[in-house]
Amino acid sequence: MAETVAEILEAYRSGAARPEDIVARSYARIRAHDDPAIFISLRDEAELLAEARALQQAGKTSLPLYGIPVAVKDNIDVKGLPTTAACPAYSYRPNKDAACVAKLREAGALVIGKTNLDQFATGLVGVRTPYGIGRNLFDPKLIPGGSSTGSALAVGAGLVPLSLGTDTAGSGRVPAAFANIVGFKPSRGFVSNAGVVPACRTLDCVSLFALTVDDATAMLSAIAGPDASEASARPRLPDRAGPMPEGLRLGVPLAGQRLFFGDRASEHLYEASLAQFAKLGATIVEIDIEPFYAAARLLYEGPWVAERYLTIRALIASSPESILPVTRQIILAGAHGTAADAFAAFYQLDDLRRVRDHTFRSIDVMVLPHSQHSRWLARSPRAHLRPTIIRTGRSA
Repeated sequence: MAETVAEILEAYRSGAARPEDIVARSYARIRAHDDPAIFISLRDEAELLAEARALQQAGKTSLPLYGIPVAVKDNIDVKGLPTTAACPAYSYRPNKDAACVAKLREAGALVIGKTNLDQFATGLVGVRTPYGIGRNLFDPKLIPGGSSTGSALAVGAGLVPLSLGTDTAGSGRVPAAFANIVGFKPSRGFVSNAGVVPACRTLDCVSLFALTVDDATAMLSAIAGPDASEASARPRLPDRAGPMPEGLRLGVPLAGQRLFFGDRASEHLYEASLAQFAKLGATIVEIDIEPFYAAARLLYEGPWVAERYLTIRALIASSPESILPVTRQIILAGAHGTAADAFAAFYQLDDLRRVRDHTFRSIDVMVLPHSQHSRWLARSPRAHLRPTIIRTGRSA
C-alpha cells in the first residue's frame, strides 16, 4: 500500500526512514510496476539519491514536503529535463523551473521525472501520445484517462505520493477518477501558470494528484501564490480540509439531467453518495444544470480552441505531420474563427455567468457525477464513485 505524505513525514521524524530510502523505494516500484508509458523522462536515480542525501544533511526537516518524491506532467517546465508536451518536435530544455515546481523544491520536494500526457493536453483519454499508452490500473482493456495520464497513474500505482498535472476541462480530474485517487483542481489563479505550456491560456490551471485530500491541500499550500509575471494570480489560500459543515446545501442536477449513458452501476453509486450526504446532514438541492453544460460546450465549439492553436501554430505551419492527426484536427479548428464569433461567445458566456451566480446563491457546493466505468468499479476492492465536488464562491 502506498503511504501518504503525512505517513512519510512521520517516518522521517521518528527516524524510521530517510529521504534517500523513500527515493530508492520509488525507483524500485517504478521498475516493478514496469509501465514505461507513465514517464516520458526520468531523472537518474543516483543523481536524485545524492539530492536526497544533501537535503537530509541540510537538516531542514521542518519543510512541509521534506523528502517527498513528486512527478510532474510534461507540459510543466523542470530545469534539467526536456519539456515535450508529448510532441518530440516541440521539445525544448527550459533554463529554469516552472513557478510551481520551484515552490515544490523550496518546500523540500524531490522531483523524480516528467509524466506522459495527451499531446498538448488536448484530450481526456490518455491515448493521444507517441510515448506509449499507460495501463489502466484496474483493467488493461480500459483507457487510463487524460490528459494528465502519467501523473495520475504514478500516484495511483504508488510510485510517488504526489504529482502535478494541468486541468483545463477535466484533464486532472478525469485520470484521477480512473486511478481512484484525489484529483484537485484549484481555482484559476491560485497556482501560477508561469512555465506551463498553455492549452487555453485564459482557462488553464495547474492541478494536483494525491492519495488523500489532506495531502493535496498540503501540496497546494506549498505551491500556491502569484508569480511576478502574472497579474491574474490570487494568493488567497482555501481553508484546510475539515469536517463537513452543518446545513451544507448540495446542488445536484435535476433527475432528468443526470447523464450516465446506460451505466447503471455508476448511476446507482451516485444516488447512494447523495443519500450518504443527506444522512450526514446535508440538504440536497436540485438545480438546472443545462446552463453549465452550455458553458462547457463553448470550450470546443467556441473561440477557446483558438488559444490551443496559438500555442503551436508555428509548428503546425512548419511540421504538421509531427502532430498526431487527432490532435492536429482539433487544434486546426481554432484557425478558422472570426472576431465576430469570439465576441458572440464572450457575450453568451457573460449571460451564462449571471445564471451561474443566481444558482450559486441557493447552494454551497455542487456534487456531480464524474467519469467512471462500471466494469472496473465492480472489480476493484477499492472502488467507489468519486463525485466531483465544486465549491462555490459563497462560504458554507
